[in-house]
Amino acid sequence: MAELHQKPEVIEHQLAHSVPDALGTAYNRTKFLKERRLMMQVWADCLDKMKQGAEIVPLKGHVA
Repeated sequence: MAELHQKPEVIEHQLAHSVPDALGTAYNRTKFLKERRLMMQVWADCLDKMKQGAEIVPLKGHVA
């Protein structure tokens, strides 16, 4: 999702990468909530455009 110009820390929290303790897990559940909602809407919009036939730009060094 970095190509959607989102903050790395917001992406990490959305992906729910593990933390060492239960308290950290509970804290992370609500951290960046507003930003995460916006990011997921941007991602959903991107997927909708792809589904409708938007031009998809291949990543460098990858062959489809």
